[in-house]
Amino acid sequence: MKLEHFALNVEDPVAMAAWYIKHLGMEAVRQMKEAPFTTFLADDSGQIMVEIYLNPAHEVPPYRTMNPLLVHLAFVSENPTVDQERLCAAGASLVSDQHLEDGSHLIMLRDPWGLALQLCKRGTPMLTKK
Repeated sequence: MKLEHFALNVEDPVAMAAWYIKHLGMEAVRQMKEAPFTTFLADDSGQIMVEIYLNPAHEVPPYRTMNPLLVHLAFVSENPTVDQERLCAAGASLVSDQHLEDGSHLIMLRDPWGLALQLCKRGTPMLTKK
């Protein structure tokens, strides 16, 4: 089986989708123009999607106060430091910057809505194209 998408209930899916498209290179594959504003965002491989929406009948998780290791979106980055500076200039905030013994460089950020984003440059890449 192949993973299609991961879904998140968020406070402002319209603004969040626009930010992810502009600053993370994601593409809106499907987007509702009315509530719940469900948007499917694909990465640049077209193989992985994130679904964001606002379902007021259910609680939006408190992303801003959650430990980033509870839930985060991780993006492959060729240069995490440059991407971190660019994203922070666009409204993200830095949480942590780690260099691991295996040569990996991991930077944890929060997007403008508090959702944790991780920038990953692995010592040995983990994803393969298939």
